[in-house]
This record gives sequence, structure tokens and C-alpha cells, in this order.
Amino acid sequence: MGITNKLIGQGRSPEGFIGKTMLKIMNSAHSSIMDWGLSKIDISDNSIALDIGCGGGQTISKLLTLLKSGTVYGVDYSDEAVKLSLKKNKPAALNGRVIVKQGSVSSLPFSDNTFDIVTAFQTHYFWPDLKNDITEIYRVLKTNGQFLLAAELYKINYHMKEYKTRESMKKLLADSGFVNIDVYETKQNICFVGIKI
Repeated sequence: MGITNKLIGQGRSPEGFIGKTMLKIMNSAHSSIMDWGLSKIDISDNSIALDIGCGGGQTISKLLTLLKSGTVYGVDYSDEAVKLSLKKNKPAALNGRVIVKQGSVSSLPFSDNTFDIVTAFQTHYFWPDLKNDITEIYRVLKTNGQFLLAAELYKINYHMKEYKTRESMKKLLADSGFVNIDVYETKQNICFVGIKI
């Protein structure tokens, strides 16, 4: 396995010292796309939010500041990511405002109709079955809940064989039940926001 494949593997499921280092780098490198994406949704103070592929916990931290009194959940395939997310948000984790679980987007460890907001930053191009996984997100959202998916365009083009265009991704979201789908795009990034009906 070449160095590029090893790094991609660490991006998908960080582990060990290299994984921990990558998670910390991602917290910083992805901060601006998180701010940009989160500005595209309506966030109430008492919302219940879930960040999928929570990595080093940066999105969780940003959601905490926006929610004021709400609860933020995180889920990640990597045990290292779960530990780092909890460490980064330790005070809120100790008082129950942050809950992070190890798990897969393909089978989320949450009940139907749980969340007001689900976010996914820089992760969907690693998901094992995008069509199924979007349906799984729809399942855990409450009615009128918002799903926000954002990523850098070059990573989508590099990692994905399907759903590389805004039209194909918008259709996938619509086919999964989402409505009022908005698409925001810059030269570097793309963001989709859909509502569950």
C-alpha cells in the first residue's frame, strides 16, 4: 500500500498517532467550510443536532456555541475520533450536552425522528453506500429537520465515482424524501441543505 493510500485510509478511519495528528489538522483545516456551511441553516437555541463523521470534534464545538441550550451528538467510525471529540468538548460532555458514539452512517445508533439538524462535513465521499446512508439520515431526522452536507469539490471529484455533480446529488436527496433542497457553491466548496417532510 502506497503512502497516498495509507493517508486516505487514515482520513476514512483515523487511528494511532498518525490518525490523532490528522484529526487535529482537520479541525483547523476544515474550520472555514464548517462556518460557511453552518451559516446556511436555521439553528434554534434548543435544537438537537448530530454531526456525522465528527472527526476531532470541531463541528460539535461550533454547534455548541450556536445552540446555547441544545444537545449535540456526534458519531464516527473511528474510536480515535470519538475520544478526541469528547476530549475537545469535555465540559459539555460532562454535563450531558455532548454525546459521541462510535458507529457507521450506514446504521446510525439512534432512534427514528431524533434530530432537528444533521450535519456532515468532508465525509460523504467516504461513506460505503451513499444512497442507503442518506436514507438512514432521513430516518433519524425529525419532521422539518434539516440535513446539511458540505465538502470541497476537489475531494468529491477525487474520491467519488457517482454523485459528483450538483444535479445528481440533488436528485439523490430528493429521491430519499428531502424537499426544499438548496445548493450553495463557491470555487472550492459545495453545500446541500434539505428538509425532511
